Amino acid sequence: MRNAKAKGRRNEWRTMRLLESVGYRCTRSAASLGEWDVIGVGRTDFVLVQCKSNRPPGTLERRELEEFPAPPNTKKLLHIWHDRAREPVVVELW
Repeated sequence: MRNAKAKGRRNEWRTMRLLESVGYRCTRSAASLGEWDVIGVGRTDFVLVQCKSNRPPGTLERRELEEFPAPPNTKKLLHIWHDRAREPVVVELW
């Protein structure tokens, strides 16, 4: 279990570095206490990101993320990090 947590944390940090490289200021929700793992604040918009390792979220979790109330200038993203990949598969939720 500890290795899975470390892997998830590592992927969240990778997502943060990726977002910061394009101008977002980021924070992460440690211990998965919220729906979103990483929150990014840009000059004109916000980004909410759920990070997953090797698989997308289940149907119920995905529905909860899609229905999460957010301002119109907010992007809701899934970052799916596959083992040994340099970049995530990015899925925008509506």
